[in-house]
Amino acid sequence: MTHTYRALALAASLTVATPALAGELLHWQNNSLSYLYGHDYKVDPGIQQTVTFEHASGWRFGDLFFFTDLIHYNGGQNGAGDSRTFYGELSPRLSLGKVFDMPLSIGPISDVLLATTYEFGEDDVESYLIGPGFDLAVPGFDYFQLNVYRRETDGKRAGSGVWQVTPVWGYTLPVGNSDILIDGFIDWVVDNDDNGPAGEYHANLHINPQIKYDLGKALSWGEKQFYVGVEYDYWKHKYGIQDGGFVSDNFVGSTKQNTASLLLKAHF
Repeated sequence: MTHTYRALALAASLTVATPALAGELLHWQNNSLSYLYGHDYKVDPGIQQTVTFEHASGWRFGDLFFFTDLIHYNGGQNGAGDSRTFYGELSPRLSLGKVFDMPLSIGPISDVLLATTYEFGEDDVESYLIGPGFDLAVPGFDYFQLNVYRRETDGKRAGSGVWQVTPVWGYTLPVGNSDILIDGFIDWVVDNDDNGPAGEYHANLHINPQIKYDLGKALSWGEKQFYVGVEYDYWKHKYGIQDGGFVSDNFVGSTKQNTASLLLKAHF
């Protein structure tokens, strides 16, 4: 759990500031807690409950996204023999336009950034990602980002030196006296890494949108405060394990995940 505490402490240090410092550096922030309940997960036990804390903020020189999942397996254990686990990501991006105080917009590109991500969790999952990021002005969308990363794993685990393309989006659709928010991400690792004794990391595609109804707005509790909906999760070659390959056929079963989960989400 050391890595979780370290990442949480770093995220907290970035979000807690004196009023003067906040006025100069922190432009906005949003925090949320989510609850997910779903079936038909692959590799890990099929029934899972997840509580997620998320933080997003905009700063003078860029932006920050952080989340951590606390996952409980209903009536099962993962490959490490655990009935629960955790996973998180810390993703700061540095705006080159803001750093150099010059516009970097051209066509649909509104800004160019240096994008980074630190992936952490239980067991051997740490990875470091870095590459160019782009903010895009796409008509109708609340926001649209495109990040291109080079992945490096911690230690000798397979998965280093491969490229990942990650679009992130948000889209609001008015419905009656409320809204439906469709947001999410795609992680597309485009190539393989065969690291000999460390094994193989296979190219994989992870599509994860959330479709949420603004129940708080509908009930006059305040807009963008409380959502209900579903999270769809499609992951081909989950964790970089080739579906139908040796590990899949002999140890973990299918690694093609295609499932939806009940979602409750509160912002604060």
